[in-house]
Amino acid sequence: MGKSLMLNCRDEVLNLTKQLVSIRSIVNTDGESVIAHSLYTMISAYPYFQANPEKVVIEKTINDEKARYNVLAYVKGTKGKSKRTVIIMGHMDTVGVDDFNQQEDYAFKPDEWMELLKGEEIPNVVRNHLNPDEWLFGRGALDMKSGVASNLFLLNYFSEHPDKLDGNLVFIAECDEEDGSHGILSALHTLKKWKEEQGFTYIAAINADFVSPLYDGDQNRYVYKGTVGKLLPGFYIAGAETHVGAAFEGLDPNYIAAELTRQISYSSDLCNLALGEYTLPPVTLKQMDLKTEYTVQTALSAYVYYNFFIHSWTPKEALEILKEQAKIAFQHSLDSFEKRYKAYCKLSGKKFNGIPWKPRVITYEEMNESLIQAHGSNYIEAMDQFKKNLLHDDSLDLRMYALHVVEEAWKWMQDKNPAIILFYSSLYYPRIELSGETIEEQELSNALVTAVEKINDLYKQPIKVKNFFPFISDMSFLSLSDDEAAIQAVKDNNPAWGTKHYVDYDLVREINVPVINIGPYGMDAHKKLERVEIEYSMEVVPNMTKLVIEGMLQCE
Repeated sequence: MGKSLMLNCRDEVLNLTKQLVSIRSIVNTDGESVIAHSLYTMISAYPYFQANPEKVVIEKTINDEKARYNVLAYVKGTKGKSKRTVIIMGHMDTVGVDDFNQQEDYAFKPDEWMELLKGEEIPNVVRNHLNPDEWLFGRGALDMKSGVASNLFLLNYFSEHPDKLDGNLVFIAECDEEDGSHGILSALHTLKKWKEEQGFTYIAAINADFVSPLYDGDQNRYVYKGTVGKLLPGFYIAGAETHVGAAFEGLDPNYIAAELTRQISYSSDLCNLALGEYTLPPVTLKQMDLKTEYTVQTALSAYVYYNFFIHSWTPKEALEILKEQAKIAFQHSLDSFEKRYKAYCKLSGKKFNGIPWKPRVITYEEMNESLIQAHGSNYIEAMDQFKKNLLHDDSLDLRMYALHVVEEAWKWMQDKNPAIILFYSSLYYPRIELSGETIEEQELSNALVTAVEKINDLYKQPIKVKNFFPFISDMSFLSLSDDEAAIQAVKDNNPAWGTKHYVDYDLVREINVPVINIGPYGMDAHKKLERVEIEYSMEVVPNMTKLVIEGMLQCE
């Protein structure tokens, strides 16, 4: 493939990116609605959609407390009669701009921001990137408005050349990727409707989320087959309270929580290997006790949750692994407690009375089932009402809502000896493996490899194909590698399931399209110095994506 055969898209994609960055579309703000309506207006003005207005829609998200929208469009190819359909997707929202402080307005003005940065104290590597011909700075420039701009360019291109498509192209610009994925979960319903009404056969999805160096000095640009999965296991830790003047008569739940974090956080034993690639290890995202005011009594309970990535482990397997880790941590904390208690008794001459506790780790599902067995309908009805009432507390996010449900259930436990209750406290982002088990997976993998080989001859930096996109993304909701038992473990162990939280995983399984990521390259996403490389992101990405679309739809 000669350079002359590549689409001349750099300037258009760059201008589109700047236009999108200028819209303050921070997640969970009115800006998400603003950018959606702007995109809808833009796409509706394309000649193809002026002639076919029913092929572009703006739709409010479903079961969402916020008023925000997705924009979806499709182009029907005229080259043949194939129903094969490729999806291109990307999110419109960004993280916030608190890190910009008094300079936050510049976050949405890339050219002015880059000029201002020339007078700031910044690392030399960043200063070297202050070249407007090579890099673009600004909130969302990398994550991922340049990716959306690339997809917009391709949507417009194929709308002008439907004769090059033996099949169809679907465009999705979804909201709320940076928080709860209401956007893509709502878009699934539209994909299902189009599948039924238009006869679309979804054969591939191409996400355009950002990629970055994986280590210092890494010059590779990466494309990904499939994606990492993400769980948020939470641990409610019930201790044995005591007055601080009799410290060894009780068991501080913070002490157990600290040992649990030491056992789990950064542990390479919890890196999941699949297809030759490891996940990052878990890390703590929150750790707290649940005292609401100062007293001289030790805390009754504590709460901790961790980010937990998976490649091949199912949520059911992850529960078993984490339960074992919690048992080990509990035993370690009791062993060290006993050792310190004996050391204190030796110093003070007081009698060592032993310790009455044993390691006790229970999943939420196990606790819930035991309480149903013990209390029957009284427990079930009381908890149902408690969950409904708790929905009125707008101060609670999903994670804290789940915690309060566990706390309430714990009150029904007859055995109040110290324990760890393990549960899932937030949304499960399913892992996706492109293992080549289906024809579509094989075709998509081959189309991606072929596209990379062609582009590698024209681009100065090596482009590498990897098996798992390493960041959380909406890719997770286009396919499902987990079986029914694995998903049931998610439902049964999330205390918020069915009230504060619900995901139609059956709908994900119904769409079930293999997914890859071809996205813009840059650095410092979610940071003040976020920036995107122009040549790769505005030239290579659109052309590589086009090649994959062509490979899947047998275009000229």
